[in-house]
Amino acid sequence: MQAVFGLLSADDPRYLPFIVVDQGRRQCEPLLQALEKLLALPQSRLTASDVLDLLEVPALRRRFAIDEEDLPLLHRWIRGAGIRWGLHAEHRASLGLPRLAEDAAANTWLFGSRRMLLGYAVGADAGAWQGIEPYDEIGGIDAAVLGPLLQLIERLQVCWWTLRAAATVGTWCLRLRQLLADFFAADDDADAFILLQLEGALQRWQEACDEAALSAELPLSVVAAQWLGSVDATGLTQRFFAGAITFATLMPMRAIPFRRVCLLGMNDGDYPRSRPAMDFDLMADDHRPGDRSRREDDRYLFLEALLSAREHLHISWVGRSINDNRPRPPSVLVGQLRDHLVAGWRLAAVADDAASTVAAGSDRSLLAALTVEHRLQPFSAEYFPTNPEAARLFTYAREWQAGGVPPGSARWAGDDVPLPLLPRDEALSLRELEDFVAHPVRSFFRQRLGVVFAGDDPVGEDQEPFVVDALGRWQLQDELIAVQLAALQRGDDIGEAGRARLAAISRRGALPGGAFGEALAEELLAPLDGLFERYRQALARWPLLAPAAEELRLTAVIDGQPLQIADWLAGVRSDGSGGRGRVVIDSSELVQGRSVRGDRVLRHWLRHLALQVTGGPLTTLLVGRQGDVELAGLLPEEAESRLRQLLQAWQDGMRRPLPLAVRAAFAWLDSGSEEDARQAYDGGYQRPGEVDRDPCLRRAFPDFRTLTGSCEFFELAEHLLRPLHAALPAAEQPQGRRAGAAGAPS
Repeated sequence: MQAVFGLLSADDPRYLPFIVVDQGRRQCEPLLQALEKLLALPQSRLTASDVLDLLEVPALRRRFAIDEEDLPLLHRWIRGAGIRWGLHAEHRASLGLPRLAEDAAANTWLFGSRRMLLGYAVGADAGAWQGIEPYDEIGGIDAAVLGPLLQLIERLQVCWWTLRAAATVGTWCLRLRQLLADFFAADDDADAFILLQLEGALQRWQEACDEAALSAELPLSVVAAQWLGSVDATGLTQRFFAGAITFATLMPMRAIPFRRVCLLGMNDGDYPRSRPAMDFDLMADDHRPGDRSRREDDRYLFLEALLSAREHLHISWVGRSINDNRPRPPSVLVGQLRDHLVAGWRLAAVADDAASTVAAGSDRSLLAALTVEHRLQPFSAEYFPTNPEAARLFTYAREWQAGGVPPGSARWAGDDVPLPLLPRDEALSLRELEDFVAHPVRSFFRQRLGVVFAGDDPVGEDQEPFVVDALGRWQLQDELIAVQLAALQRGDDIGEAGRARLAAISRRGALPGGAFGEALAEELLAPLDGLFERYRQALARWPLLAPAAEELRLTAVIDGQPLQIADWLAGVRSDGSGGRGRVVIDSSELVQGRSVRGDRVLRHWLRHLALQVTGGPLTTLLVGRQGDVELAGLLPEEAESRLRQLLQAWQDGMRRPLPLAVRAAFAWLDSGSEEDARQAYDGGYQRPGEVDRDPCLRRAFPDFRTLTGSCEFFELAEHLLRPLHAALPAAEQPQGRRAGAAGAPS
């Protein structure tokens, strides 16, 4: 209800005041929810998401002087510092885990707090200090936000210590009053009233215990249940007529006349409500006259609500299946009401002609006149008719109407209608073009529509790394390769550099603990010795490094709009006799089995083309973990033509999602079989396909049949990716085979 009626401000003419009743205060008051979470602290894991949830409460933020705009920054710091759950090692031990010798156990709040403080103190260039790896993202004006966060963690630790032990009633009252003072400051009158009620409930409980001479020590569970329960109790004094619209449950003895009554959710199977009998309920198997029937109670409540409506009765139900859009019946009570209307009434126009009543069936005409079938989406074009007063479907939410679509249009512009040209004044970088060629549909959503489907995983942020997945392994190994490559360029020992970085990775909590982390560290380092040995051999082919980067500037006029690619290309080498080369270490899986992964080579292909344009034929050698891939040089004219084709595709891909999936396209180019391409795109049993890994593809082309429906997929694969496929060598050996494709000599 809040998401629909609470979006408009009070000064909007469409605003309707409303109230939601028949719900506990803990379900709707953030302050009480935060208090309940704090009282559960001794049994809580205190995950990163728990603390972030606490920071969403305005009264708590006010106490610690944290602005709402600072929450994304704190979230990034907490995630970057490796905080997952637990205050410290002792907190984890209290939950049944083995007690570690180090108090700042990995991925705890104490662990992350020390990392953030050390990073702020020493900066990015300092190394570890006393086993603490600094987190160097904190600095400047933003560092002022760190203090309130650390103060919150310190008070949570004190609260955890305080609430663990049982105590007398007087001690508990002192503890709980101190808890309110430590964590909450009234942000508005509503929060001040809640805090006053909490204080009053605590005072009444203490007085009742004193009258009963209760001197025994009580556990936290009993105290918390009594305190929160006394505040959460609704009673009979709750506000009922506080707004123009009242949302309530169907309850007995509430047959109050209303001008309009709306019954929502009258779905088949949902109402009358079904309540499974308990195992020990003997009355369920031996029903006798006079026993209470819940279903009969719901029938009576439905009748009460029907009689309460004075001017208008609105009943809604889900009329279509969410799976296959087949019609679904309403509740059996609504069906009986519809049958009763058919039996006793008919439309006036039909009643005047008895013959037409019998022939046409007045029941269908009456029900069709009384029933409105709404569309699935609120932005359907049918909600914006030319004459809203005379239409059955209309809306007051003018924000849903797309710009440029006149009222009364039969439908929105379809997916086959491209958007206008994307105006672009600055030049394209090679990185932007690489991102587009590798993921055309994703680039359209992100660059043109500004839509990003990927989101954070709040559950994953609460778990320490027991097992590192394939993506995590690639990221760690890519980091090790970058460090060892920098050490090689400086002339340092790459083995020592790799081990030092692994130790830093372990200190920041990115590896599993104990022997599991040690085993993973060995697995990450094992293939790198052979990788860098082959890299040194490749460098020996072109021993001379160019002193300066080469500038690329390529301009083309496409659809009357000038577009330019501009970038700087470094890393060019030569053999001293005119031969040019470029050697790149790639941590991804370039070679799989006996074939080269074209989708992994695709990004390097664009830079390979660009270097042909800037300085003439050049050989690119990709050194990967499973093998090497060599791309032979091309004539500058041919490379420039390929880049112009990709620039044309980018212009088209910014107007509509291009039906091109790179992995499926290379599967088709490899074998010429549509079935292989379909399996690569749709996947199979326990084998996710390309569409499963990319939500943008899933949104635009949910299956291979949709992707290839217009046959443009095959044309784009042939036009854009066939040149790279022809340039790829065949991997006949596990370590790859260096072979060049036809082209200009290098």
